[in-house]
Amino acid sequence: MQDHDSLPLSDYTEYPVEEMQARSAQFYSEISRRHSIRDFSDRPVPRDIIDNCLRAAGAAQSGANHQPWHFGVISDSEVKAEVRDKAEKEERGFYDEGKASDEWLEALAPLGTDASKPYLEKAPWLIAIFAQRRGGIETGMDHKNYYVSESVGIATGMLITALHTAGLVTLTHTPKPMNFLNDICGRPATERPYILLVVGYPGENATVPTHATVKKPLEEIVTYL
Repeated sequence: MQDHDSLPLSDYTEYPVEEMQARSAQFYSEISRRHSIRDFSDRPVPRDIIDNCLRAAGAAQSGANHQPWHFGVISDSEVKAEVRDKAEKEERGFYDEGKASDEWLEALAPLGTDASKPYLEKAPWLIAIFAQRRGGIETGMDHKNYYVSESVGIATGMLITALHTAGLVTLTHTPKPMNFLNDICGRPATERPYILLVVGYPGENATVPTHATVKKPLEEIVTYL
């Protein structure tokens, strides 16, 4: 390994094997309760909860530690209405005007999705996640970023997990194209909208599509060599 500045690993905690087994089982039990929700309550969620979850996302590993992400966090009702209007325009093209193939629509049918996205206005928070093509370890740098999609994907997964752990529900929304989010959030063209995350409490009558509860067993997703 090349010489580089480093610090002692001082914040690692090792657990007895039995505790590791219990903690891993407990985490699986907890995260398996996470569901994508499309019926949100308008109950407010304190900003400090969102801030803490975003800090967790910002702690994700990334290519060259450039941290190539930006989070546009929306709570203003007028801005949310604008997001819904522009997102539904794109969604109508997808569902109703032939952008999506019949095979794709058939795959989505068990989830009951369509072009109507009322949750974009009702949920208390929307988080537009942007992937930065250029940046660096410090704000204002203009270097090439590396492994951008992989890095932002990891941060997004950590954000979703943090929000779930805090007691909130989420939905990943990806209308195509999403360039309107750059304009709404005031982000430069060098940043690509990655995911629009809907965040809040579930609605009183929220449901989970049966289709979404079908998960492949471990033996189908893992190969030990």
